[in-house]
Amino acid sequence: MFEPWLNLEMRPIDLRSDTVTKPSPEMRAAMAEAEVGDDVLDRDPTLARLEERVADLLGMEAALWVPSGCMGNLIALMLHLRRGDRFLAPAQAHVLGSELGTGAWLAGGMPEALPWEGGPGRPTPAQVTRAAGAPGPYYTLRTTLLCLENTHNFAGGTVTPLADHRVLVGAAKAARLVVHLDGARLWHAAAAQGLPPAALTEGVDTVQVCLSKGLGAPMGSLVCGPKPAMAEARRLRKMLGGGVRQGGVMGAAGLVALDYLPSLAEDHAKTRRLAEGLRGFGISAPVPETNILLAPVPDAALALQALEGAGVRALPVGSAIRFIPHRDLTLADIDEALGRIEPLAPLLRGA
Repeated sequence: MFEPWLNLEMRPIDLRSDTVTKPSPEMRAAMAEAEVGDDVLDRDPTLARLEERVADLLGMEAALWVPSGCMGNLIALMLHLRRGDRFLAPAQAHVLGSELGTGAWLAGGMPEALPWEGGPGRPTPAQVTRAAGAPGPYYTLRTTLLCLENTHNFAGGTVTPLADHRVLVGAAKAARLVVHLDGARLWHAAAAQGLPPAALTEGVDTVQVCLSKGLGAPMGSLVCGPKPAMAEARRLRKMLGGGVRQGGVMGAAGLVALDYLPSLAEDHAKTRRLAEGLRGFGISAPVPETNILLAPVPDAALALQALEGAGVRALPVGSAIRFIPHRDLTLADIDEALGRIEPLAPLLRGA
């Protein structure tokens, strides 16, 4: 049995998620100085500026700030589904397995997972067409919504290329489905393809984007879509307990977070450095598309124990270990992490 060693003075290198980042000094200053108002009564002016900026970045008519991506996705599902409607999503999508069943419990939808026949994290247009089916008698199941995810977290941060996005949305529209895009890390997908974020929302009815994944905000996401839908979304946010008062403090953090969009490519480079180093130790590691790396290991629980003992923090995804470099880590930190991992290589590769 492997016995982990732990140097209590060792600084942990936290690769569990890009949500572990701390607000930068300029973000904290912006939060302290934010112009605020009661968003329930009069709209908060700073939140309003953030919503307008994100809507513009995504090519959408309007946006609504919400505390979390889970709430943003749920609001979109509540907008699009009637009780008993089926909705489609790629297997292992966040809306299926990581949001505590709220798509069924609160939005009233019946989820169906589509296998990844179109590549990691995505179905094919033919799958969408088959699953949507055709209208039938009143007693038949009704499929009304396709949820896409870009990047796809549990496929390893994989990107849906623009051409694939277009044909998937086209298949959904031909089948009379509405489309919601879980774009929690859409910013990363855009950076990886060298495209403006709005290119990757083409044809969708709603999209959710996150400010705390990779961009350093302490909290907050935005759900975006047509103005009438966002007016209803505001009502749904209140129904879910999301009455926001002086939200400009968080809005100011979000505005600074958007200024960090150009630096996302640096996180992708850190992730490639990590993958290259692991492969150099004989550990199976794919070439990452963005900032998420899934490294299969023989025993995930034992691997995590060993990594924790070496001061490297990560999370399990099935039989793999997930590493997510982020803006609070440098390339030197990644090299330090590799140095700590190297003695564990026999365990991680099953030698």
